[in-house]
Amino acid sequence: MAAKNAPVLRKALKRKGPTLEVERALWAQGNDVVVGVDEVGRGAWAGPLTIGAVVLPKDRRVNKVRDSKQLTEREREVLFGRIADWCVAWSIGHATHGECDELGMSEAQRLAAKRAIDGLGLVPDKVLIDGKWDFIGGGKTQMIVKGDASCLSISAASILAKVTRDRMMREADQHFPAYDFAWNKGYPCPRHKTALRGLGPCPIHRRSWAFMDDIGWTGAQRYHREDPQGSLF
Repeated sequence: MAAKNAPVLRKALKRKGPTLEVERALWAQGNDVVVGVDEVGRGAWAGPLTIGAVVLPKDRRVNKVRDSKQLTEREREVLFGRIADWCVAWSIGHATHGECDELGMSEAQRLAAKRAIDGLGLVPDKVLIDGKWDFIGGGKTQMIVKGDASCLSISAASILAKVTRDRMMREADQHFPAYDFAWNKGYPCPRHKTALRGLGPCPIHRRSWAFMDDIGWTGAQRYHREDPQGSLF
C-alpha cells in the first residue's frame, strides 16, 4: 500500500509549484471535466510508453505536488496514493514496447493517450497537455509549455504515470536482472548498454530503435516496420 503522509519538500522544491490557474479559468467558462495528461517513457529503450490522465476536484487540494522529474522516487511513491485518492477520476494508458515498434512513437503516444482518457469513464471538455504537440486531437486540447511544472493537473498526471511505469520496470528487473531496469527504468545508461552489447535485447526492448544497429554481432536484428506504400523505415 502506498504511503499516505505528505513528503517533506526539499528546500529547492519549496519555491512556487504548479497551480490551478488554468483549470479555474476553464471551469469558469463551463468546462466541468478538465483532464490533465502527461507521458513518461518516450525516450526509453525498453518497456512501455505510459500516459497518465487525471481529473482534479474543484474544492480540495493535495499539497506538495510537483513535476515528477523534480521529485525523488521516494517522494513520488509517497505522493502517488494521496493523488489517486484526491482525483475525481484518474487512469493510466500504455503503449507496449511492441506497439512502439510497430506504430512508431508518435502513433504509440496517441494510442496510449486514448487508452488513458477512455479509462477515465468521463467525457473531457478540455484536455491539458505539456509542450507544443497535440497528440490528443479532437479540438479539445490546450497545450501548455512547461505545463508539467506549472499546471497542477499535468503535474499530478506526471506522478501517476511515472510511478506506475517505474513499478512495471522494477517488476521487469526481476525477470531480466542483467539490464538493471530497477535502476534505469529502461533508459540508456552504461550498465544497460553493456548488457545489450553482451546479451542482445530482452523481450521488452524496443527493437526498432537505433541502438539495435550497434549490437548486430549478437545476432539480434533491428526491426523495420512497413509504411502503407510497402517501403521499410
